[in-house]
Amino acid sequence: MKLIKPIIAALCLALGLNACANNKESKNQNKKGANMEIVHLTKTEFLNKVYNYETNPNDWKYEGDKPCIVDFYATWCGPCKALAPVLEELAKEYDGKIYIYKVDVDKEEELAATFGIRSIPTLLWIPKNGKPTVTQGAMPKTELKKMIDELLLNAKP
Repeated sequence: MKLIKPIIAALCLALGLNACANNKESKNQNKKGANMEIVHLTKTEFLNKVYNYETNPNDWKYEGDKPCIVDFYATWCGPCKALAPVLEELAKEYDGKIYIYKVDVDKEEELAATFGIRSIPTLLWIPKNGKPTVTQGAMPKTELKKMIDELLLNAKP
């Protein structure tokens, strides 16, 4: 009888620690999943995933395998803040069909200057093949969807 209580206590402790470890792991997976929808790019990541203008300064060559939108934004910008949740919704709706990237113009000044970003938000619409299109300012979700369908996915209206 004296051994049963310590064994039960040890089992309870082991189960409790295991449950905490699993909970921590699932929280990390949720964070990873949430972060994979919209990707924040540095200059190096932009060069690898979107367009390497250092290697190909005169010829546009998209580096991705799916069309994308690049949102040039700033954390202090009101219209950028209004656009952010809409882009998150679109990332979920078009999951697997397009990428949505974000570039913070305050952190990536050289990248913003290279593309002549003077007004934010500025969206760079990049089809898998062909030249990119640029729009400025926040737009309603319906207009963004229309542009995704027509410019990026080549769907007829």
